[in-house]
Formats: sequence, C-alpha cells, structure tokens
Amino acid sequence: MRKDKGLNGDLDRLPLLTWIMFLKFLDDREKLEEARAGVAGKKYKSAIDAPYRWRDWAANKDGITGDALIAFINQDEATLPNGNRGAGLLAYLRSLQSKNGDRRRDVIATVFDGVINRMISGYLMRDVINLVDGIHFDSSEEIHTLARLYESMLREMRDAAGDSGEFYTPRPVIQFMVAVTDPQQGEVVLDPACGTGGFLAEAFAHLEKQCKTVQHRKTLQEQSIRGGEAKPLPYMLSQMNLLLHGLDAPAIDYGNSLAVKITELGEKDRVDVILTNPPFGGEEEIGIRGNFPADKKTSETALLFLQLIMRKLRKPGSGHERGGRAGIIVPNGTLFGDGVAARIKEELLKAFNLHTIVRLPNGVFAPYTPIPTNLLFFDRSGPTKGIWYYELPPPEGRRNYSKTKPIQFGEFADCIKWFQLKRRKEMDRAWRVRAEDVLKYDDAGNLLSCNLDIKNPNSAEALEHLPPEQLAEDILAKERRIIEIMEEIKTELVGAHP
Repeated sequence: MRKDKGLNGDLDRLPLLTWIMFLKFLDDREKLEEARAGVAGKKYKSAIDAPYRWRDWAANKDGITGDALIAFINQDEATLPNGNRGAGLLAYLRSLQSKNGDRRRDVIATVFDGVINRMISGYLMRDVINLVDGIHFDSSEEIHTLARLYESMLREMRDAAGDSGEFYTPRPVIQFMVAVTDPQQGEVVLDPACGTGGFLAEAFAHLEKQCKTVQHRKTLQEQSIRGGEAKPLPYMLSQMNLLLHGLDAPAIDYGNSLAVKITELGEKDRVDVILTNPPFGGEEEIGIRGNFPADKKTSETALLFLQLIMRKLRKPGSGHERGGRAGIIVPNGTLFGDGVAARIKEELLKAFNLHTIVRLPNGVFAPYTPIPTNLLFFDRSGPTKGIWYYELPPPEGRRNYSKTKPIQFGEFADCIKWFQLKRRKEMDRAWRVRAEDVLKYDDAGNLLSCNLDIKNPNSAEALEHLPPEQLAEDILAKERRIIEIMEEIKTELVGAHP
C-alpha cells in the first residue's frame, strides 16, 4: 500500500546509518572471503578498491575526521586518506561497474546512486563510524543480533513514514503468505514492489531451511530471489535487509517494475512464485499506462501490478504442472471495482485459478490506513471453477488492531490448517462461491460486473438480513447437519465397541 510520496526529513539519519553499516558489513564479508580464498590457494578480488574499503579509511579510530572526512565522503574530487587526489567516496561508489558476471559492483553503484550525506560535522561522523566499526559482521551471533536490530529500524522507519503515505506489510502477514505458498528449493521467488524486502527475506529464510547440498545453496544465492523497487531509500534498505539475512548479492532491480510492455513478456521473464504488497491508492503516469492492453489501461497502480503479476507467472509444463503461483495483498476496492477493474478480474478468473481469498480483519495496517485489505492466492493451473473465502477474525474481545496491538502470526494458525487441507470444508469462517456466479453478462454477452467482494454468508450480520423463509431454511439445514454428525459419531462408537 505504499503510495508514491517521498519520505520526510525525519528519516535522514536512517539512510546515514544504513549506508555506513552497508560498507562495514561488505568489508567484513570480503575479509572472510579473502581468507577462504587464501586457504584454497586462490586470489580474491574485492568489489571495492583501496583506499575506499572500510579498512582503509574508517577502521582507524584516530584516522581521517573533521572537514577532511566530510570532503572525502562528499566531494567529487578530494584528498584521499592515503594523501593522493582522486574521486570522493560517494562519487567512486556510484561509478562502479561489474565485470565478468560479478554483480557486486553494480549492486553497490545502484545502492549509492541516491545517497546524500546530510551530516555536516565530520567529528560527529567519526563518532558514528567508530560505533559501527565495533560491530563484527564475521560473527554469526552479532549478525543475528544486528538482524533483529535492523528489523526494529525498519519498523521505526515505517512508523515515521506513515504520514507521508509509505506503508509496510506487517511481518505476521508476510510469514503467513510465505507459509501457504510454500516456495520450494529451485523455484524463483519475485516481489516486483519489494519495498524494504520483507517478503524476499522471509522467502529466503524459508528456502534456506530446504538446502541440503552445496548446489542447493548456490542455486538459492544466485537464482532464487528477485525483486524490484522504484524508490532509493526502500531500495537501499531492501539490499541491506537481504544482506543481513544471508543473501550475498541481492538481485533487486532499481526502477518501476511497471515500466515494461507486458504483452512482450516471454517465458524467460516468468517465475514460479510471486509474493507482494503492490502499491495502491497511487496513480501512474501516461507513459506507464501505455505498457498495458488498450481495454485494460488504468492509472490505478494496484490494477496495473495485478496485470503484471498475472503475466509474470510461469506457464504449466516442464515439471511445473500447476504453473506459477502468487499471493498478493489488495484493497477492497479491487474486489468490487467495475469497468477496467472488472475486465482485469474476468481475465484472472478465466485464465488463472483464483482458488482462495483471505479477508483480513479491520485495522491490520493501522494506524497508517483504515482501508480493508484482502489476500488473493491464484495459480496458472487453469480457469477458476470455485473461489474459497476465509474470513480471519480479530482476537476475541477486539474490533480493531492498533500500532501498540498489531496482528500476531499465531492468529493465522487455524487458517493455515484449513488452507492446507486437501479437501476443504465450509464452516463459520470459510465459504465457497462458484466463479460463474460472480461474472455477470448482459444478453449480448458483454461483461457487466465481476464482484469478488462476497460477504460471509455465515456471519450474524448476513443472517440478520435474510428473508424469514430463508432464515428458517438455513436453521433447519444446520439442524439436519447436526443430526447427521451425531449419527456418524454413533456409528463410529458402535463400530469401535461391538
């Protein structure tokens, strides 16, 4: 639900800490790789050359400081820590280019493309650098601790960004979506609007548990995780987030994922799993809209991402019988929208299997937005025959979530069990609707509507609005079902005790 607005000035300190930590982390990792290469009798080429490595200019606590430090970091040309003249630190980092298929230098250049150092005092900068230098990224325990700290930083950034329209997905929702889509070793997972990388970090952790061989780890590191992010700050944070979780060279594209003609996407562009919370509430410019079919052009960002996701899913075949699968977050407006929205949903139902819609309780994204949200799960196994709905209830005694009382992963436990059943059953919180019942056409066969905003027929609210004869029939049907269950139990008891 991230809207296209910039982050406010309150967050300036976070980018500073992030890029400094990034450089320290990278240098520690490179020292470790150099040591491993030395044991194996091989040479190791650093992604960053001297004197721009952390060890060259930052590690000495009594080293370059004050105005000289700020000049070295900020200026296009400066006096370097070794006394020579050359490109300043940020200018050098932005100029890096990868060679021989090694993506690290490209990643670094893209990360630093939007970095601006706003700290004026070189003495305060030296204090920050000295503190960060005390973190040892070659220690697995410290990396684990820092990963937790970093997630806390991301939450703080999310909190501060709420007023400017930047909303980030609660981790329990991410954990649930990863659990039920269940990415498998060797599959490619994509988030085309990855923000700070929450879905990708969780998917990486999920896949890492499945690694049994060196080849499995190589595949995970090099092929399995992909993303896209259009804004510089979330892009940098996603890189750092994934690095901290163990992904060596995150394959995150910097730019708008919608800036591609979707009709030209081929099999090489498709993936196995897409997990995302695409922006909604925003509007795209005319140039972006031009990348979509004439009858499905819209300025609504969420609807454009839905079309992109549909075309980015792998087709069935070659060991992928179901084809690709997706789990995405959408607002209620997507479910009941008409016009272009209806035509997009018609395609979704006719060309894809929209098997499940999970209706989230009110306030999951509170206090940043009150918009009700839903989780759509679909795959490319064939057209939709029936749509299962599951209404996730709020905790007992509560009507809404809040900043201090957010949703918890444990609240999804019953839904996960139901989701994974081979034969699902209708119950108070789950119901099924035929696809043909949500698609409405006129006598000439023209689409009138495609309303997926189906309320729970078993809720007290729904029952209150039933006509008396239907309400009576519903009560009788439930009574008959209770009698049938009691008869089944009686039969089993008799069979168990002849």
